[in-house]
Amino acid sequence: MSDENTTQLMQKWEELKVLIETLEIDIQKNISGNKSAGVRARKGLRLLKTNASDIVKTSLACDKDSH
Repeated sequence: MSDENTTQLMQKWEELKVLIETLEIDIQKNISGNKSAGVRARKGLRLLKTNASDIVKTSLACDKDSH
């Protein structure tokens, strides 16, 4: 793996972890009855799906570069 791809993969992973932490807060607020938090949580889940897909693509690119 190249250093650039490894760095990019780690950066995307860290961003994903922060997003999950944010989602957890919004989901807890939504459970408590905060409707705005529910909207944020659903939007965040869509973003989570996109970011996870980006991580898969970056990981595949890293594997491809290492061969």
